[in-house]
Amino acid sequence: MHEEMKHRKGLEAAEKFRLAGLLDYQPDSVVSRTIIDKTAGTVTMFSFDAGQGLSEHTAPFDALVYMIDGKAEVTISGKKQILGDGDIVLMPAGNPHAIRAESPFKMLLIMIKERT
Repeated sequence: MHEEMKHRKGLEAAEKFRLAGLLDYQPDSVVSRTIIDKTAGTVTMFSFDAGQGLSEHTAPFDALVYMIDGKAEVTISGKKQILGDGDIVLMPAGNPHAIRAESPFKMLLIMIKERT
């Protein structure tokens, strides 16, 4: 096997996966799976059961949320929005944000770290 084809954290390189199938729902839980973890940034998949969420917090880098399925209320700097299948939203660095599941949902969180 070529060096670049070796297993990387999260997924086997050059193999096809169905995004929604990478992580299951668990009752009364928020579950995460890191897909890519590099110095330049991370890609993490989350599943939230209905009513679950992440309380208000900030992050040091911009983060892009991509909704895979389900419905969630996302609050960014006090502005509430309902996101559903296929929606995306940018959460700017340093701005308070929170997420609450309106129904079970899955999302991909893509965080790219700034160059210094």
